[in-house]
Amino acid sequence: MKKALLFCILLPALSAQAQKELVKYVKPIIGTQKMGHTYPGATVPFGSVQLSPDTDTLSYELNGKYNGDVYKYCAGYKYEDKSIVGFSHTHFSGTGHSDLGDFLVMPTQGVLKMNPGTADVPGSGFRSGYSHANETAEAGYYKVKLDDHQIQAELTASKRVGMHRYTFPKSDQSHIILDLMSGIYNYDDKTVWTYVRVVNDTLVTGYRQTNGWARTRTVYFAMTFSKPFKSYGQKNFDKKQAYQGFWRKFDQNHNFPEIAGKRIRMHFDFDTDAQEQVKVKFALSPVSQANALENMKTEVPGWDFDRVKAAAQADWNKELNKINIAASEDDKVNFYTAMYHAFINPTTYGDVNGQYKGLDQNVHQADGFTNYTTFSLWDTYRALHPFFNLIQPSRNNDMLKSMMAHYDQSALKMLPVWSHYANDNWCMSGYHSVSVVADAIIKGVYNGDAQKALEACITTANHRSYEGIGKYIDMGYIPAEDSGTSVSNTLEYAYDDWCIAQIAKKLNNQPVYEEFMKRSGNWKNVYDKTIGFMRPRLANGSFKKEFDVLSTHGQGFIEGNTWNYSFFVPQDPESLMNIMGGKQKFGARIDSLFNMHLPDEFFADTEDITREGIIGGYVHGNEPAHHVAYLYNWAGQPWKTQARVRNILKMQYKPTPDGLGGNDDCGQMSAWYMFSSLGFYPVAPGSDEYSLGSPAVKSAILHLEGGNTFTVEAINQSDQNVYVQKVLLNGVVISNHLIKHSDILKGGKLTFYMTSKPVKTAKI
Repeated sequence: MKKALLFCILLPALSAQAQKELVKYVKPIIGTQKMGHTYPGATVPFGSVQLSPDTDTLSYELNGKYNGDVYKYCAGYKYEDKSIVGFSHTHFSGTGHSDLGDFLVMPTQGVLKMNPGTADVPGSGFRSGYSHANETAEAGYYKVKLDDHQIQAELTASKRVGMHRYTFPKSDQSHIILDLMSGIYNYDDKTVWTYVRVVNDTLVTGYRQTNGWARTRTVYFAMTFSKPFKSYGQKNFDKKQAYQGFWRKFDQNHNFPEIAGKRIRMHFDFDTDAQEQVKVKFALSPVSQANALENMKTEVPGWDFDRVKAAAQADWNKELNKINIAASEDDKVNFYTAMYHAFINPTTYGDVNGQYKGLDQNVHQADGFTNYTTFSLWDTYRALHPFFNLIQPSRNNDMLKSMMAHYDQSALKMLPVWSHYANDNWCMSGYHSVSVVADAIIKGVYNGDAQKALEACITTANHRSYEGIGKYIDMGYIPAEDSGTSVSNTLEYAYDDWCIAQIAKKLNNQPVYEEFMKRSGNWKNVYDKTIGFMRPRLANGSFKKEFDVLSTHGQGFIEGNTWNYSFFVPQDPESLMNIMGGKQKFGARIDSLFNMHLPDEFFADTEDITREGIIGGYVHGNEPAHHVAYLYNWAGQPWKTQARVRNILKMQYKPTPDGLGGNDDCGQMSAWYMFSSLGFYPVAPGSDEYSLGSPAVKSAILHLEGGNTFTVEAINQSDQNVYVQKVLLNGVVISNHLIKHSDILKGGKLTFYMTSKPVKTAKI
């Protein structure tokens, strides 16, 4: 496995003196308008461990049905909550669905309680009230005072190990709870099995297997205490089983060293002096208890909490220093918090010895790459992975190799759709791993077997039994009778086909290029010229009669309506513009999207978007229209791109706990912010071009992996001067709205001259 040290060698040589202290600008609690989709805990860049507080234990189901309130707890932490139930070691960042929340740890003192209690009566269980006034959240570090127990809790982490430091009051009833039942999007039968082995009076190992968003997920752990516990025990909340074997010979509830079951909580008991610190190291592994222990011994061999914290924050500072910006204080907070969010996922999925569990549930050895998981590809192909190709190319190269390993291990022979802890949870539509593969190959990032990668893309694109692909191949669109998301799937498949064609072109495979370029035009088959919108089409070729252009439900689209999706032809904006009537009408059509008013009923059935997350009818919080503001460039109206982008940056990103206009979606919202703040955006990943906008920074220096630096400078930058008078690349005027990836990699300077009035004479 590639070690972190090796990766450091590839970075540009920034001395400790040259590195700016950028972690101070990171505010991990910045989240969505509907809170609960970000977590403030301790992690390192792309780490396996995301150690964070959970603020409630809501069940996924209520009276046998989906409990809508659980959606607020996708990340485990909800800012408005008044109590904390504990600190678990795995979380998702900004997703609209969830899982994880493994191995919740909670320090308590006083009478032992083995239930979390309820939010309205915290004292009824082991949960504790807390105040944001006594809460500190930083990159790589979290601290909070647990008021009901008078315990100060501190968290930090390495890549595979979470470290806790609890400062107790004087008590002969101090406890540390290990909750093996708790989880996110939890329900009674989610935990398939749990095993715990008490090795000695400071070391515990075990595992738990769950069945949720990931159908088969097993996580192993090793947990060690800085102080021997005086006693320990468990409470088993399992339902009465018909067969219980002969373990009943033992008292398994008190000081018994081997525990197994589905619904278990453990407690470890201590005597503590006033202000005594008890520390816990908790290591994870996808492979074995032994590997978890090896991860711990390798990454955090000692008990110096402050040293682990300093290392975590130094790691973050190193990553954040890949881009140095000059901007207002609020913009610095937004930018570096966005960078922090972008570097949380995907997550390392493998041990220090290079072993990981594959999609086939067997143990594999990563040969020459770091294995990653948590690929939310429907979201992240748009800007996050293109951002990695620019700022984290070695990591993105490893991510592609992880996708290829996923493909090799897949029984269905498909690249990942949503890779999740040795599973594919199949969430969302399209097969956008091919976009990530194409973008990396076109930009020269992927150093693996490109021919094999192309074959994997083609095989995935021809998997006829997956979400209407067979009908799409045969008919050129997916009939509305066959799918509730027939239109958006058709549009996304057409874009993915274009991506495959770009790989084929790069590899001089003309037949494949022609086949998939032809398929990439299938978007035209769901465009209804009579109304000017994308529309569900029936198997007989006619368009569906009952159709609401504003509704997001039952109209053939996923997470969007036709107003947003009718612009989803990123691979060919020119043809889309022509079919919509040319430049003038196209520009007016985009105007209408941003200027329209949505009625209140539009929000009645939406979980993740509020009115604050929408500008007119443009939904920034859901990704399908993320490129739309840049389409004015094709309409010959770049000044409108400039104004819209700056407006979105101001309205949808704020340095507050509810500062995002939608779910961050594993870094996609944040990547949009960073690209747009720098003045350019990848409208069509799989192309080597970026579309120019209006930078929000005064200047930025990109420290590229090969050692070059690329500088962005905005002359006369201000909140009023959002328009671009002219753009120079290395002193030469750019006469269109595009800049190439290769131009950036060479290093140099991109200079924007800003003004307060639209400049309508630019050549496009």
